[in-house]
Amino acid sequence: FLMIRRPPRSTPKPSSAASDVYKRQPMKRGEIDFNVIQDLVEWHISQGSNGLVPVGTTGESPTLSHDEHNKVVECVVKTAAGRIPIIAGAGSNNTAETVQLVEHAKLAGADAALVVTPYYNKPTQHGMIQHFSAAEKCGLPIIIYNIPPRSVVDMTPETMGDLAKLPNIIGVKDATGDVARVSLQRISCGTDFIQLSGEDASAIGFNAQGGVGCITVTGNVAPRLCSQMQKATLVGDFKKALEYQDLLMPLHDAIFAEPGVAGAKYGLSVLGKCPQEVRSPLTELTSKTKKLIENAMKHAGL
Repeated sequence: FLMIRRPPRSTPKPSSAASDVYKRQPMKRGEIDFNVIQDLVEWHISQGSNGLVPVGTTGESPTLSHDEHNKVVECVVKTAAGRIPIIAGAGSNNTAETVQLVEHAKLAGADAALVVTPYYNKPTQHGMIQHFSAAEKCGLPIIIYNIPPRSVVDMTPETMGDLAKLPNIIGVKDATGDVARVSLQRISCGTDFIQLSGEDASAIGFNAQGGVGCITVTGNVAPRLCSQMQKATLVGDFKKALEYQDLLMPLHDAIFAEPGVAGAKYGLSVLGKCPQEVRSPLTELTSKTKKLIENAMKHAGL
């Protein structure tokens, strides 16, 4: 997750040259706390996380300046040091800005970029093909982020199939909540196309349909359990996966009782890993939601 003061926008040079994947960024008195980011990267690697997504859009990336955005990507790439893949958030509803963010992620050493469907301006399917084709030309592997509830546009399986023909469009983070999409996208995009769930609660069903992992919010707070659940599904042990899901389901719900970044940050603060501070327009959780998260964490054995 991330946090707060907006310095002037600029694009600095980088400071350094799937299964379950997690995103994070902490803040302290309005400023991004890079020491905590480094600590979280180390913690997630030790907990079995198989990849990280700095400046993912469920976090506070929409409230960051370009300078902050770039520095978070650089910090995570440098700290991970090639031990696990880094998928840098790089989406915008501005195609030129998206290209700039993808180019920076490539220069910073990220392994891939997560590019959301353009929100608010509601492009056509043809418009989305143009948008992602421009980002693909940067030469960094691209994972499409399809999240209609937030972006108000939905990339069809047919459009995704057209984009999958491009060499650097390698997968999708599917947050439609429709597990039937996985099968439709396998047909249109091919079985090698990487399909990652964007919804924790339905991640087991997503993998049963042919998915291979999850870019998770709950995994920020319970990385080991989420990783173990994913590993169970990927070897076909859905009985074991359901045991983990039974532990995690209350936490999936509690974290999203209010905006997910605030819930995940509060959970991390309970663990002593991250301040609960969030950047405006988000606000601190209510006492009721805090209690829900605490009880869910106890249920999960955290």
